[in-house]
Amino acid sequence: MRLNRVLALFFLLAWGVLAPAAERKKWSTLECSYVPHANNDGDSFHVRCGAEEFVLRLYFVDTPETSLLYPERTREQAEHFGATLDATLKAGSQARSYVREALRGPFTVTTRMASAPGRSRDPRFYGMVEVGGKNLDEMLVLQGLARAKGVAVGVPGEKARAHARRLQLMEERAKQEGRGLWARTK
Repeated sequence: MRLNRVLALFFLLAWGVLAPAAERKKWSTLECSYVPHANNDGDSFHVRCGAEEFVLRLYFVDTPETSLLYPERTREQAEHFGATLDATLKAGSQARSYVREALRGPFTVTTRMASAPGRSRDPRFYGMVEVGGKNLDEMLVLQGLARAKGVAVGVPGEKARAHARRLQLMEERAKQEGRGLWARTK
């Protein structure tokens, strides 16, 4: 009986140490292009990377919704920015247009292909986008078209907390300068 408990404890400890390591996927850097799609928005959009096409969900940021499909989330976003629902939805459309324009040419996606839950039936993965030497999440926050919120992860060369903190400072700057959705709150 005691041996069974010891073995069970051993397997639980081994699983607790080895399972998270097995779940960690390696980072990949992919050259991609934007794929127009009706469900694209500012923080989640279709991309083609080589022969693969999938929905990319940005780490670290949340752009305003483009419809009232998720009314509670849209209300929460409006409250965060101190804006009306109508202004929030318009900013969501602006964020979608901003991303489409920013990603007109090739760009780089850094991802571990970690599954990102969402409404799309297409494969959906978290990632970071770099375009023209700039991070898309930072560009959106500085334009006042996203808030520093969402899934955070340590990315190659930077810890999650440091990146999230930098985005929070950028959000404060956008708010002080009245950019994007913050302009509607002054």
